[in-house]
Amino acid sequence: MPRIINGIDIGSSAIRIIVAEEKKDADGFNILAVAKKESHGIRKGYIVNFEEAVDSVRETIRIAEKLSGIKIKSSFIAIGGISLGSVRSKGMAMVSRADNEVTDNDVKRAIDQSENNLSNLTNRKIIYQKSIAYKLDGSFVFGHPIGMKGTKLEVETIFITCLIQHFSDFTKIAESAGIAIDDVMPSSLAASYIVLSEKQKEAGCILVNVGASTVSVTVFEENLPISLEVFPIGSTHITNDIALGLQIPIEEAEKLKIEYGTESSMKRKIENIVEARLNDIFELIENHLKKINKNGLLPAGIILTGGGSNLSTIEEMARVSLKLPAKIGYYRYDKEGLSITGNQKEQILKDPSWSVALGLCAYGLKEESENGINTTRRRAKNMLWRILKSLRI
Repeated sequence: MPRIINGIDIGSSAIRIIVAEEKKDADGFNILAVAKKESHGIRKGYIVNFEEAVDSVRETIRIAEKLSGIKIKSSFIAIGGISLGSVRSKGMAMVSRADNEVTDNDVKRAIDQSENNLSNLTNRKIIYQKSIAYKLDGSFVFGHPIGMKGTKLEVETIFITCLIQHFSDFTKIAESAGIAIDDVMPSSLAASYIVLSEKQKEAGCILVNVGASTVSVTVFEENLPISLEVFPIGSTHITNDIALGLQIPIEEAEKLKIEYGTESSMKRKIENIVEARLNDIFELIENHLKKINKNGLLPAGIILTGGGSNLSTIEEMARVSLKLPAKIGYYRYDKEGLSITGNQKEQILKDPSWSVALGLCAYGLKEESENGINTTRRRAKNMLWRILKSLRI
């Protein structure tokens, strides 16, 4: 029986769910159902009203189950919000074998020390970590050091963290909605699985996820994430600017924001309002790139995704502001092997607001294919969780 992979994107403006099944004859998945519902109780990625947030997720799940005919028991979950951030840390371990051959255990001890060397983790939880550079006896290692010979192994690791309460709220929402969690992935990293190519990540690029109330910025180089930053500004701020500038209701402002690229009597005025806020966003991004010494040094440029990337002038403004190539990031697997089919395919593959939920399914497919043992253990844990819940233990 084909494996079912579910992805749930819990955003500040909407809850999006994709139910997919793995293809037997190809590397990819078939979309069985997509469901979207306005979210309540969530602001800037934070849970501000737990019951409202749970109801939003539960209702979206109900719609997805009805459309797919499948009971959703577990899911991959994306976590975003302004509490997310990244930090890099170095660690070291002496090679333990008598013949000086580096082993898995040596790598683990070096990574563990890089985690122990982290400072200021009070009230924060590590949700993702990746080794981004190795040295063996002072020389950089290209690739993985296991099997090489030396005496002193050094590693630099990137850690993505969020507030413990933020993480706890998200997991409790899923559990309260009756969902066991397969894994939790930072939203912008999830989106990267569907909109970025290996060539882009290898050359160096910046993925900008423009959400309703936040903008997430993830920088990739040599096929690895090297930085993640989240800014408390998003497309809702543009809607509010239009409403205030034109003195019109929020609903009308939202419509004008989406349609302002078309001819209208207020086009120039709306453009000025939108571009002023986009300038603020790109200034924040430019300052971040300067901070990590990557300003103007990412050949694959800026890839924009998320619901806010639908603005008609955003590509050109990104190109001019950051002096980098810029494009909207869509599903890009047709030429790289991952096949996606389904009745709703055309509906969502051209809509960047679905990139996170799609990316969760792509990540889930890759995770389960490459890590069968871990996946089996996780499914066993989820089954135990459901049994205990049914017994109210």
